[in-house]
Amino acid sequence: MPTEAKRESVADLVDRIKRSTIAIATDFSGLSVNQLTELRRRLREQGVEYRVVKNRLAARAAAEAGVERFSELLEGATGLVFGYGEPEAAAKVVHDYVKETRSSLRIRNGIMGGEVLTAAQVSTIAALPPRQELLAMLLRQLNAPVAGLANVLAGPIRGLAIVLGRRVEQMTGSA
Repeated sequence: MPTEAKRESVADLVDRIKRSTIAIATDFSGLSVNQLTELRRRLREQGVEYRVVKNRLAARAAAEAGVERFSELLEGATGLVFGYGEPEAAAKVVHDYVKETRSSLRIRNGIMGGEVLTAAQVSTIAALPPRQELLAMLLRQLNAPVAGLANVLAGPIRGLAIVLGRRVEQMTGSA
C-alpha cells in the first residue's frame, strides 16, 4: 500500500514530467555528495533541476503523466535532469559538467517530445548553439540570395552613377 510520502513524490514527478521539455537520465553511481551538490548548483543556475528517483515511482509518475516511453530511461541508479526551457541548456550543463570535472556521472539517455534519445543524441543537442543563434543563422541564409540579387541589380546603376560623376568632374575641370 503506497504511503502518503510516495503519493506526494509521484505527484511531484508527474508535475515535473509534464512541465519538462527534456528529461535526461544519468547514472550517478560513484559521485560524492559534494559532486552532486556542485552539479545541482550548476543546473539550478540554468533553471534546470536534478532529482534522484526510485525507478518504480518514476515509472508510475510517467504513466500518470501520459509519457509511455519515459520508463525506458529508468534502469539502475537513476538521476533525472529536468529541463523546462530550451532543451540544449539542460543538455549543455550536464555535458559540460561531465567534461570539465571528469566525474563518473554518465549520461544514459533522455526523452524530448516523447522520443527517446541516446547518450550520443543528448551530447549532440548539448553541442547545438542557443535557439536565438540558430534563428539568426537561418535568417542569414534566407537573406543571402535576396541581398545578392539586390547587389547584382544595383551594379549597373552604380556603374552609370560613377561614369556620370566622372564626366561631371571632367566638364567642370576643363571649364
